[in-house]
Amino acid sequence: MTDRYGADVLTGDWRAPRRGRAQQVEAQTGLVVEDVDTGWCGAVVRVEKAGGMQVVHLEDRRGKVKGFPLGPGFLLEGSPVVLTAPTAERRAQVAAAKQAARRTASGSVRVNGQPARVASGSRIWVEGRHDAELVEKVWGDDLRVEGVVVEMLDGVDDLAGEIRRFAPTAQRRLGVLVDHLVPGTKESRIVAAAEKVSQHVRILGHPYVDVWQSVKPARLGLQSWPVIEKGRSWKHGVLAELGWPHTSQTDVALGWKKILSSVRSYSDLEPTLLASVEELIDFVTVP
Repeated sequence: MTDRYGADVLTGDWRAPRRGRAQQVEAQTGLVVEDVDTGWCGAVVRVEKAGGMQVVHLEDRRGKVKGFPLGPGFLLEGSPVVLTAPTAERRAQVAAAKQAARRTASGSVRVNGQPARVASGSRIWVEGRHDAELVEKVWGDDLRVEGVVVEMLDGVDDLAGEIRRFAPTAQRRLGVLVDHLVPGTKESRIVAAAEKVSQHVRILGHPYVDVWQSVKPARLGLQSWPVIEKGRSWKHGVLAELGWPHTSQTDVALGWKKILSSVRSYSDLEPTLLASVEELIDFVTVP
């Protein structure tokens, strides 16, 4: 028998919007959506908390970025969506953070739970306090695992004599890191004489006037380190060029503290210094 009134109009999802009900979609970077209220269309560039709420930032085709409250009110390919926090990206960020935590500042695999090791007889010498602090910050974890102590020389003028007094052997090796080690300099002549003292010593260096220069200038927002004329204190001159206090030794110490704090890992240092320090560590630790 034919139903003259047809189907019940109240059955089914009769209240559904014309474009369908909104589906939840993660606000992944690069996802292109449109804000319903303003018509703004753009790609997701980031999601962040602001003013106690989560905000999604959309970049339009002209490169302009605008923020919107995360949640309903967006269209994805014409269909309504509710944007949610990008949990997949967060998981990736957490995983990356955990991976980074497994590495030391030098990039080596971190060793956990190892008992304190008695210092070996081998040593690495550096010219001054700033060199020692930089080596400690980047390679300190590795050196403690190997039981290698870094000591300050306070200059290399009597390097050959210091090596004789140390009396290195095959089981008690010595590595030396020298500043401004370039051909024709006073340092190169000192090193040439010192290398003749023992076969169990290795002397390497970097070409920079001071170890400060081994920090990539970009870490301080610079294109390059300032050039300081001869006859002027290099460190005081650099601080003056940077617009930092530069009249006293305290100013120098505070300036170095600021530079050192910009170093996060080996990637913030120039390759020349990295190669020299890594080779010295290998020399004093590998049988």
